[in-house]
Amino acid sequence: MRTSWRCATAAAALTLALGGCASSSLTGTSEPQSAQQLLEQAKQQQGTNAAQTRLKAATILARDNQPAQALDVLKRLDSSALQGSELTRWALLTSKTALMQNDGRTALQAVDAISLEQVSSSERQSLMARKGVALGQLNRPFDAATTLIRVQDETSDVRLNDPIWRQIARLSGDQLENLESMNPTARGWVSLARVSREQGSDLQHLFSAVTGWQSRHSEHPAGRQLPSDLAALGDARNEQVDRIAVFLPESGPLKTIADAIRTGMKAQNLIASNNGQQTPQLTFYDSSAQDIQSLYAQAAMNGAQLVVGPLDKDKVSQLETRPDLPITTLALNYGTNATNTAGNLYEYGLSAEDEARNAAQRAYTDGHRNAAVMVPSNDWGNRVLSAFQEAWQQKGGRIASVVNYDPDGSATNAVQKALKSGQTPDMLFLLALPSYGRQVPPSLDYYYARTLPVYATSHIYQGAPQPRMDHDLNGVLFCDIPWQIPDPAVGGVDALPYSSAYQEFSGQDQPALLKLKAMGVDAYELSRRLPLFEKVASLEVNGATGTLHLTDERRFQRKLPWAQFKQGAPALPTVTSSSSLNVDETQ
Repeated sequence: MRTSWRCATAAAALTLALGGCASSSLTGTSEPQSAQQLLEQAKQQQGTNAAQTRLKAATILARDNQPAQALDVLKRLDSSALQGSELTRWALLTSKTALMQNDGRTALQAVDAISLEQVSSSERQSLMARKGVALGQLNRPFDAATTLIRVQDETSDVRLNDPIWRQIARLSGDQLENLESMNPTARGWVSLARVSREQGSDLQHLFSAVTGWQSRHSEHPAGRQLPSDLAALGDARNEQVDRIAVFLPESGPLKTIADAIRTGMKAQNLIASNNGQQTPQLTFYDSSAQDIQSLYAQAAMNGAQLVVGPLDKDKVSQLETRPDLPITTLALNYGTNATNTAGNLYEYGLSAEDEARNAAQRAYTDGHRNAAVMVPSNDWGNRVLSAFQEAWQQKGGRIASVVNYDPDGSATNAVQKALKSGQTPDMLFLLALPSYGRQVPPSLDYYYARTLPVYATSHIYQGAPQPRMDHDLNGVLFCDIPWQIPDPAVGGVDALPYSSAYQEFSGQDQPALLKLKAMGVDAYELSRRLPLFEKVASLEVNGATGTLHLTDERRFQRKLPWAQFKQGAPALPTVTSSSSLNVDETQ
């Protein structure tokens, strides 16, 4: 079974306990009491005794493979009441469980609470390595890379290769230059990154270039053991895709969407070819003119090794129920079935459900636990609501209220219902178009809830700064694709994934079409790298539409950057926090 990306990330974090001391200090000896008994006992205690008892309970929960519960206990205990080795145990266990929950902010806070000069070298190395992983989770790849490389320069530990490479792959050219002067280990990583980028998704040439780099840098940690995705090139290069059939409609209701995707694919193919890469032959088929079976037959007759498409959701749903497809397929939408049973069907699209999951992750990491939800009263709203609820409750969050609003109505009554029904919320998840969304913050203000954090999907932003129209959205956080928010996402246009294609399209079209062209660019790049995804479960691609990873169901999901409206325009977010992090420790 394919390992999910979350499991892969957790596994990578767990390898960072460099040395036996750090690892053994987390487990301790067998406890005669259960975690629940210890927590009950802690309610009767105060100060240091209560903190020590809760630390023992959290240790048992973590040992019993309950990291989420352990982390909640660790957050609630008063760490200031601990000293010496017990405070170190708290920091090690908190950073470990937080990374397993993708809670980089808590992991970072735990590491920073310790004086690293007063712990053993193995414990310091563990904490610093975890700090590096946490910085990566907080979208600070340069800081993450430098922190991890400093640890590796000291330890030569190859277990850090995958976490380092994941961050190196996200750096801009300027950031790579800055990293290069750090130390010899960093210089080796930078040279490997440049070799990789010169070849792009040309697996044959990339394999040759990486092999050459490895022979020249045999003493470097990556020379001794390549990162997982580069190590898999030896097998994947023999499966390089040279002929791709693209099933897109040339008429009908999906034509405009299909035209933009097709434009993005063609442009990225030409750019790759002009850069000297070996590129696949793209053959486009009109999916509105033939049934899907005829399209597959024609594509197979023409020697296609991979199909990209179809775009129609119903057709993708039909493909999901088959045991297998005639040709391995990357669909450009997600089916509606609970599972994808077709063994060689992969799915990718711009899913609002992905954004809902991103919002749940972000809000929970920011410390919120009671969510009010506002979604439109239609099928779209119901799908997004379901995705948010599932992700939120999986993490342990609670739904304070749900309001299915009328998109053509006033937001005032909907906001009042969201605030007054159920429990008191500490954040609001909002799915809304700009015209409706702009009414929400003033309505919150009217009900004395202006400070309530609002997390929205990309739909609240029209894709271009409009300070005069969007000033009412100030403070609202939203996720979007990197191409729509270059500065908050990556620090500027030059650092964008596939920046050449972006510069070709930017300013030409409406933002919605730019987003679809970005999807075409990513669809093209994913199709070329599909053999590599089949070999490396934890592989991620930093794409124009987000950081893409493959789930167990062979559906690509996107992790998106975040922005916050400030002076009516997208900017880097200000960290929000919730009083739920400061609950009475007897609760």
